[in-house]
Amino acid sequence: MKKKLILLTAVVLSFTATHAQDAAATGKIKEQGLKQSNVMNYAFQLTDVSGPRLTNSPGYFRAANWAKAELAKLGLTNAALEPWGDFGKGWELKKSYIAMTAPYYRPLIGFPKTWTRGTNGLKSAEIIVVKAADSAALEAYKGKLKNKIVLLYRNDTLKPTYKADAGRHSDAELSKMAAAETDTSRRRGNPARTLMGSLPMATRVRRLAEKEEAIAVLTMSPSGFHGTLFVQGGGAYGATDPENFPDMMIAFEDYMSLVRLAEAGVPVKLDIETQTEFFTKDIKGYNVIAEIKGTDPKLKEEVVMLGGHLDSWQGSTGATDNAAGCAVMMEAVRIIQQSGLRPRRTIRIALWGGEEQGLHGSRNYVKNHFADPATMQLKPEHGKISAYYNIDNGTGKVRGIYLQSNDAVRNIFTQWLKPFNDLGAGTVTISNTGGTDHQAFDAVGIPGFQFIQDEIEYDTRTHHTNMDSYDHLQAEDLKQVATIVASFVYNSANLEEKLPRKALPAARGN
Repeated sequence: MKKKLILLTAVVLSFTATHAQDAAATGKIKEQGLKQSNVMNYAFQLTDVSGPRLTNSPGYFRAANWAKAELAKLGLTNAALEPWGDFGKGWELKKSYIAMTAPYYRPLIGFPKTWTRGTNGLKSAEIIVVKAADSAALEAYKGKLKNKIVLLYRNDTLKPTYKADAGRHSDAELSKMAAAETDTSRRRGNPARTLMGSLPMATRVRRLAEKEEAIAVLTMSPSGFHGTLFVQGGGAYGATDPENFPDMMIAFEDYMSLVRLAEAGVPVKLDIETQTEFFTKDIKGYNVIAEIKGTDPKLKEEVVMLGGHLDSWQGSTGATDNAAGCAVMMEAVRIIQQSGLRPRRTIRIALWGGEEQGLHGSRNYVKNHFADPATMQLKPEHGKISAYYNIDNGTGKVRGIYLQSNDAVRNIFTQWLKPFNDLGAGTVTISNTGGTDHQAFDAVGIPGFQFIQDEIEYDTRTHHTNMDSYDHLQAEDLKQVATIVASFVYNSANLEEKLPRKALPAARGN
């Protein structure tokens, strides 16, 4: 009995010592993350200082080179811009102006779409509204579009928004997520994609306008009320693709005003000028990569990764999508470094390029390093990575984590969230979430996770819009996010074993 008591006491003391060590690390992480945060300075550098970060644009490289230098300054090793393959042209907006000059003067809210060419100077022209539901009706406009600014007729009406733009997950919503027994697939939406129903006619109008030597086409975002524009791409961006016809998105309210005036027979004239520049000298895409080297002789060759996408669209400075995620991940590695913690495994941060055009940076990184989902032929590095953690759902605080259908990590993540329950994070859901870079890892059987975040005003106001600026970031929320991410990454790096995995997916084929 005495021997059993001694053995039991030893086990308890061993467990307590291990727990105390974890608690001490968590305390250091909380101190750095919540009281000595640098996350908002990182966000400032990536947004106001760097500007819009369309992949392969000067703004993207300003941000990427700054991030590389900053990570090296923090003491991370192997900091580099790593090429992942061919992307295509860079593009930068140099000048943009649009205003109504008749029947009276009024400035309009508008942004050119990416990869569109300029207007070749200031143009003053009448508008023409194309009222065509099919190709036969469009034929009637041949010979009428030369030197005009072209709009496609719409009969929309502004609908008041009775719900607040910003919100947080309610307790009921979180409880429902936690209770899910199978994948309920919360897929991140994009309000701008409601335009797709009219895209074929819009494309035909644009092609006719170019053929007829019109000056430009104007488009609108039906979801972008109150001067908010969900403005994105204007066409192909391959290295040999032709420059796209001038296409400017203007505010819903401005667009409908022009349509009403034209329908009433009131002549409308606009001044418009855009200047853009294309970059084709280097068509490769780049990710920013850096590492905190592991310290355990047996585990240091294994890797835990964290990341977010660095690229953005052109309407603003891409604060919530996704400078927030990149600033958080940079802050997470800063927290680990400056807390004096010594992770057993190597921690690798990645800031991705080309996410907005199809997760290109992360998918090609995974293909280059781990496996091609088309064939599922595993590379040696595949067996050395434990997990990948991603942030790309805006500025809201972490409320928990999506298991991505990997129930084997439920208990682990539940324990890791306990020290942050008082900060509002505790929900673990079996559900998947989509739309961003963790999917590239999940697609080849690597545990890839995205955290549950409060929406704030992500889908209603900032995601892919001209409102996505530094001012829409929530500082206290981002401090909380970075602290929790740092803890998850550090805990993953110090586990005895790699995180449990789901069964390998079947090859997708080409």
